[in-house]
Amino acid sequence: MQVILLKDVKSQGKKDQIINVSDGYANNYLIKNGYAVALSKTSKNILDKELDQRKLEEEERIKEANEIKKSLENKTLDFVVKTGEQDRVFGTVSSKQISEKLAKLGYKIDKKMIKIDNPISSLGITKVEVELHKKVKCIININLMK
Repeated sequence: MQVILLKDVKSQGKKDQIINVSDGYANNYLIKNGYAVALSKTSKNILDKELDQRKLEEEERIKEANEIKKSLENKTLDFVVKTGEQDRVFGTVSSKQISEKLAKLGYKIDKKMIKIDNPISSLGITKVEVELHKKVKCIININLMK
């Protein structure tokens, strides 16, 4: 019997996948517990419409991310930091601080989207990657000043 999975099922498949299983397993476990629906023309059409809708939403998110990327590209964020002897910076600038600074500028970017490879702890400009979407990344400059 062929079924469309509504949820990920361990060792069977992922959501929206069409799999072939025995009738008993399909009826007594997958369908009964809401993990799948039987494959029919109607269920296949519904699945196709949902996949098309998700694809359109994904394209819209990518488009929005590209617009944000254009406005953020090569933007420089200035941070005034305390320094000690020989211009050593006390502490580092974190992704949370960068996120808060971007929020003040009107960009809603989560701190998890900001990828810092090495701690930002020296005066001058450091390049930081921001992952706006899986497919859209941009570089912003972080400038530490006295």
